[in-house]
Amino acid sequence: MTDHSIATASTQLKQTAPSTQHSARARKFKLPAWVKYPVIAVSLLPALWIGFALWSDLTRNTRFLGANPVKEMEHFMGEWNIRFLVLTLAVTPVMKITGWGWLIRYRRIFGLLAFLYIFLHLTIYFVLDVELSGALLVEDVAERLYITLGMAGFLLLVPLAITSTKGWIKRLGNKRWNQLHWLIFPAVVLGLIHYYMAVKRDIREPLFYALIFAVLFWYRLRKPRESGSRKRASDV
Repeated sequence: MTDHSIATASTQLKQTAPSTQHSARARKFKLPAWVKYPVIAVSLLPALWIGFALWSDLTRNTRFLGANPVKEMEHFMGEWNIRFLVLTLAVTPVMKITGWGWLIRYRRIFGLLAFLYIFLHLTIYFVLDVELSGALLVEDVAERLYITLGMAGFLLLVPLAITSTKGWIKRLGNKRWNQLHWLIFPAVVLGLIHYYMAVKRDIREPLFYALIFAVLFWYRLRKPRESGSRKRASDV
């Protein structure tokens, strides 16, 4: 072995040793499995708050939900849907950066919570806004673009919620399951446009979430290209 090759090998060892030690430390850190239950309980508090606020406004005239309680509840549930979508998409980058593989179980939990909140958002709209009228619902979807986009985003999330179980992963296979769950990206885009159009005046929050999602999308989309570049470099 030449002096040059010895020096190169030594440099490579120095470069890989810290990352190996970091990965080992990351693997040692692991939250107990039972932690997911209090996480779920805390995540349901916003929905419970809305239930309490509605009850209090109706029975005690407290006006927690303001002058337009139906719209307030709809917006509240929609915002929490977006927050849980952020958490769902953030799991993979955090997992890659930290090496905390156990976070994968929370991606499914956050995804189902995001679906729960968009389902509650639509339930409030259908029950209290259009008053269970199929004709009014069809009219709204046909004539109001932001409702059309929001409904389309919801429909894209339905197959993701249905196929979130381990049984469906086995039926579809990892490759097809992963391809199907890329639907979350157009669903998020449609949801953000819906949010932007719904708030009308104060667009700061929709733009803030759009920036967060742009960073998360960039991270997810750049990984395959980087992996391909590294593979080509290793073949040279």
